[in-house]
Amino acid sequence: MIVSTTNTIEGRRIVEYKGVVTGEAILGANIFRDFFAGIRDIVGGRSGAYEKSLREARQIALREMEEEAARLGGNSVIGVDLDYENISAGSGSMLMVSASGTAVVIE
Repeated sequence: MIVSTTNTIEGRRIVEYKGVVTGEAILGANIFRDFFAGIRDIVGGRSGAYEKSLREARQIALREMEEEAARLGGNSVIGVDLDYENISAGSGSMLMVSASGTAVVIE
C-alpha cells in the first residue's frame, strides 16, 4: 500500500475515493524512563527510550490507518497527517500518535 503525505501520487491516477481513515496509538511512559529522560533533558543528549516509544507509536498508528483503508477497499492513502500529543494522567504521562488520511484506489 502506498502511503503519502501528498494529495496525489505521481504517475498514478486516483480512480476512487473511499473516505477518511485514521489510526491511533497511545503508549504509557514508564516512570523510570520519565525520570531518566528528565535527567537527559537537563544535562543534554537524546532520550533513546522516548525515541523508541515515539517510533513504535507512529508505526502502530500508520498500520491501523492502512488496515482501515484496506477494509474500505483502498490500495493507497493520500494526504497523510501525523499528530503527536503528550497526555498527562495522574502521576505519569502517555504518548499519543494519531495518523489520518484519505483512502483511495489508484491505478
